[in-house]
Amino acid sequence: MTTATSSHLRLGNWRELYTAALFETDRTRLPERIADAEQAIVARARQLFSAGNDTIEEDQALDDAMYALRALQSCLQMQAATA
Repeated sequence: MTTATSSHLRLGNWRELYTAALFETDRTRLPERIADAEQAIVARARQLFSAGNDTIEEDQALDDAMYALRALQSCLQMQAATA
């Protein structure tokens, strides 16, 4: 993980990492981007759970983002298998 990405994870800025993964055009960097975004999403979900606040909208956004990242990862795996 790069230093810039590590600082994003510390800040809990999962949306930036998620967007970076979605728009990454370099297929060699994409798995790392996906993993970084997933880690940030999980960390934010844990943070929200611990806080015990009513965060239905962000909880749903986190779920949607994780679903999209897993779909992207599956597409990459299918493309790799057919290549």
